[in-house]
Amino acid sequence: MRCCVMWLGRVTSLGALYCWSRQVTRLKCGGFILGIRLNHAISNSVGLKQFLEAAAELARGASAPSQPPVWRREILKARDPPRVTCTHPEFEDTVDAGSAVAMSDLPNMAHGSFFFGPREVASIKKRLPHHLVLKCSTFELLTACLWKCRTIALEVEPDDVVRLSCVINARGLNVPRGYYGSTSVKAMVLSKAGHLCTSPLGYAVELVKKAKEMVSEEYVRSFIDASVIKGGPKHTTVWDYVVADTTKVGFEAVDFGWGKPVYGGVAGAVPSISIYVKYKTREGEEGIVAAIMLPERAMRRFQEELEKMTDKGTVSEDQYGVDSSMIRSKL
Repeated sequence: MRCCVMWLGRVTSLGALYCWSRQVTRLKCGGFILGIRLNHAISNSVGLKQFLEAAAELARGASAPSQPPVWRREILKARDPPRVTCTHPEFEDTVDAGSAVAMSDLPNMAHGSFFFGPREVASIKKRLPHHLVLKCSTFELLTACLWKCRTIALEVEPDDVVRLSCVINARGLNVPRGYYGSTSVKAMVLSKAGHLCTSPLGYAVELVKKAKEMVSEEYVRSFIDASVIKGGPKHTTVWDYVVADTTKVGFEAVDFGWGKPVYGGVAGAVPSISIYVKYKTREGEEGIVAAIMLPERAMRRFQEELEKMTDKGTVSEDQYGVDSSMIRSKL
């Protein structure tokens, strides 16, 4: 068996901080962990999967990858001159976040990994109005649920503005097959914290839908131009939350010759970011794992809110080999 994760190793110089890095750890059981550190200026999860698949094909004896890599970085370069034609609040430092603090200033951070299988998803979906039940994707449902629970757990002042960024893959916009560069853009929606926390879940779902619907070819071009002008999106406070979905990327199918991996995804939680990963429990139940990082007290409140949403609670930490009395859980 094998476990494929994204890994961030300790570095000794700033010059090496953003370099591509990989590490293989052999396990006593005969399996191994392939750890990857990736710079999103070079590629994203889809490009990384393409690279891993090519390496796996060569490891299995192929003379060349079945999908040749495509460079063509000019496809998604900024226009000349750059033109920001859409609204991109993610490039601003804060928006009326009066009581927000920087994530780096928070002590005693806890890592949590939460599993959502068919039962958990069905329980959350029961909280939606009828007109949204059939039109709501799993991504929209989980993102709305996590955003609301996270905001409640952080005890944000009702009048403060909280911001949600959805990472959207723009590969469908005339990007050629084999292109391994980053095609991710972010679409942000905002809400007063009090409104988000007290409104039915459908309110948050509608905002997530709005974020996804904003992304058109012109939006992507405008986002790229804004990146050149303003230097990249800013997620500087704990009121900012970013979500990305890798469940359809296919990390779980990469085979280096020892069989498919038992896990393929991020190594753990990242401040202000949750990445959805396809996962199968020890009992064989398939679902999605979302990792989240919060201050310890907020993590306990977050779990309580999540248990209310799912009518019972997400998968307990002891399924990951961790004492169920602990709030921290890691894959």
